[in-house]
Amino acid sequence: MRQHAFGRTSFTVSEVGFGAWQIGGSWGDVSEADGRAALEAALDADVTFIDTADVYGDGRSEKIISSVLKARGGERPMIATKAGRRLDPHNAEGYTKANLEAFIDRSLSNLGVDSLDLVQLHCPPTEVLYRPEVFGALDDLRRAGKIRNYGVSVEKVEEALKAIEYPDVVSIQIIYNIFRQRPADLFFKEAKRKDVAVIVRVPLASGLLSGKITRDTTFASDDHRQFNRHGEAFDVGETFAGVPLEVGLQAVEEVRKLVPQGAPMAAFALKWILMNEAVTVVIPGARNAEQARSNAAAAELAAISDDVMTATKEIYARLIAPHVHQRW
Repeated sequence: MRQHAFGRTSFTVSEVGFGAWQIGGSWGDVSEADGRAALEAALDADVTFIDTADVYGDGRSEKIISSVLKARGGERPMIATKAGRRLDPHNAEGYTKANLEAFIDRSLSNLGVDSLDLVQLHCPPTEVLYRPEVFGALDDLRRAGKIRNYGVSVEKVEEALKAIEYPDVVSIQIIYNIFRQRPADLFFKEAKRKDVAVIVRVPLASGLLSGKITRDTTFASDDHRQFNRHGEAFDVGETFAGVPLEVGLQAVEEVRKLVPQGAPMAAFALKWILMNEAVTVVIPGARNAEQARSNAAAAELAAISDDVMTATKEIYARLIAPHVHQRW
């Protein structure tokens, strides 16, 4: 597993990390035992970056991470969590120092640590990015020792570009995959120029790019791929990367033809992301140990040829871009 410097911080992280949304909730029933096994398998595969959030299972994800790491002992991976989505209503006015400190204190308790390695504003309203006092509050919390670093998780490329105007934003988390290619047009170049770490989420377009979802696949009522299909609960771009399911399934069949013989489609999709040198870490989720091991193994695939990379861009331009490119 290749390791990358995490932007301007002192951390070095594996290029494939562990996304802990699935072990928290909103992906159907994932038992705590399966969640723990998935995380254990990722750590056994030399994963050294874990991404979670205070709202994943109302703290369940953070608590599982804390328990697993405490039981394992030894050197700890970098843990990134998020804050802001506990606000109700979720609006810019709620991003006060008092609220952020309360969220951070809760995550400190859930994770069983004295200081958070990285706290990310959790897809805040765009207006938050135009309020320097919010970032001033994060500076104060860093000086107080409650957080070591801070970044922003965003929905849109424009939000990412705005966020990295703040000099102490060390990382951006953004959706990037074969079905969401716009970040590579400008944002990645700017992030690399400013030495900002890039965390890539939704790498498999909510499972579409695993190649295992069909028109007959059904999802549980508590799975966001069922209840957020049209953005009913949060940004629709988080579900299937915002691609209409029927369009996505059509594109998947074209991408499938490009996958090397013997390689899982999901591994190919993860390797595609890692081909961009601006990417610091990709954070696929896993419902069980087998998925976690498969995700980590994607790093071992051979580099994808220029011809195949070009072919994926053509599929995107023809089928996917009209639905997503200018939205996010």
